[in-house]
Formats: sequence, structure tokens, C-alpha cells
Amino acid sequence: MQHLKSVLELIKLGEKLKMELRHSWLSDGRRESVAEHTWRVALMAMAIESSLPLKVDSEKLLKMIIIHDLVEAYATDIPAFETMNNSEAKEIKVKNEIAAIERIRDLLGGESGQLFYDYWFEFEQKNTYEAKVANALDKLEAQIQHNEADIDTWLPIEYEMTYMLGKHTDFDPVLTELKDLIEADGIQKLKESGLDTDDIRTKAYPS
Repeated sequence: MQHLKSVLELIKLGEKLKMELRHSWLSDGRRESVAEHTWRVALMAMAIESSLPLKVDSEKLLKMIIIHDLVEAYATDIPAFETMNNSEAKEIKVKNEIAAIERIRDLLGGESGQLFYDYWFEFEQKNTYEAKVANALDKLEAQIQHNEADIDTWLPIEYEMTYMLGKHTDFDPVLTELKDLIEADGIQKLKESGLDTDDIRTKAYPS
């Protein structure tokens, strides 16, 4: 009974991800929740699994995807561009997220709590194929959502980030091919908005 109470508390914690908003907008103009993002990353994993060149542990992959943003129920969502070139902000984000996953481990307790903890760290460390795939899909889904949103919701740094997806997918040819399709959609959106994509690409990769 006590374990089920802990399970219920964890599920209640999960509701916060329905309310925690990301720096992403939907095509209808509404801001996206963390829970919505996580769901579509999981959908992407299921859809692409059979196309991947290496056999993937789908159970582990999906568990990591479902768990990876749960820390944001405590630590909130921090957009990637806020820590990309700010080591101090990145350090604070990591510290807060580690404290959050420790709270989640202790809340659930036992083997289940430890499993959540271990999968979260595996995702963050990106040392396994499943973790690398999960991380790549996480970044690709974010770009897909940007592509679907009105260009007025993009910040200038997000123009440049359209060209930065390769570092997340270059370990896998199939994910690289998917990245190319998503990047092409983003570039087309930038061009249709009258933006200078050559200049944006140069800013993304200065010589």
C-alpha cells in the first residue's frame, strides 16, 4: 500500500509537466507543454525504431524519453539557448536537475526510484546507443515544433539553431537523414519569411 501511495504521488507530480510550458508554440498559436513535447518524442521513437541501423532496446529507449523531462516538474524548463553559451547558467541548470532527480528517486523509493534515477543519468551522459537516439529525437522534435509554429515566435538565436542539429545526429546515418529533412523544412520557413539564410548559416558556423 505504501508503495502505491508513492506511485500515486509521482503520477500527481507528472501533472506539472502538463502545466510547465516550453519556449515552443503550436501551429494554432498556443504554447506547448513539456508533456506534449515528451509524448511526441516517444511517438518519434516508436515510428523510427525499425529504420535504425542498429538494434535498439525499445523499452529502455521509451523509458528514458518518458523520464528525461520529469525533473522539470521541480526544476522547470530551461530553453537550450539560455545555457548554450553560458557556462554558469548551464552549471546551475545541471545542479537543479540533479537535485530534482534525487527527489524523484526518493519519492518513488526502492528499485523503481533507482531505475528512474539511473535512466535519467544514462540519458544525460549519452554513453549508450539508446541514450544518443533519445537525445537526438528530443532535439529533432523541438525543431519540428519550431517549423510548425509561426516564424514570429522564433528568436534570432533559433534561426541559427536550425543549422546546429547535426551535432546531435552525426553518430547515426538514419537520424542524420531525418535531420536533413527537418533542417530543410526550417530553412524553407526562414526563406519564405524573407530572411537571409546564407547570413544565418554563417552566424551559426563562423569561420
